[in-house]
Amino acid sequence: MSNATRATQALSRAGVAFTLHPYDYDPGSERVGLQAADALGVDPARLLKTLMLRAGRQAVCVVVPSDREVSLKALAAHLGVKTVEMMPPKDAERVTGYVVGGISPFGQRQPATTVVEADALAWDTVYINAGRRGLILSCAPGDAVRMLGAATAQISG
Repeated sequence: MSNATRATQALSRAGVAFTLHPYDYDPGSERVGLQAADALGVDPARLLKTLMLRAGRQAVCVVVPSDREVSLKALAAHLGVKTVEMMPPKDAERVTGYVVGGISPFGQRQPATTVVEADALAWDTVYINAGRRGLILSCAPGDAVRMLGAATAQISG
């Protein structure tokens, strides 16, 4: 199976350096990001999960360490809205064009406001879903933020 995904194609077109890391995806895992970190032998704080939320009618892509939860209150405050909520899986798949468990912030079907946990910038390299279950990419966090046009904020705990 080819490792080319919309995410890897978008990164390549933008000239962003990345390395691919296939792993054995466990569909029964309760926390996919932690399972991926374990499978790759990576600190869960460096493996970032991609979550899709809604702020009213606006799609919001959030990228946070796999060992943390998004603070909906902190995210809403950062976005300047009253509330945010998790997007139902079917909506997340429709908006991103990816399957849950393989959602990447890169190469999404519909552009979304993107916020990356600020603590991710402390690492030289972070690991992010490459657009398919069982495929992670590593890159410099600053490159990811620039590529995504993302804001950074303290949004997890």
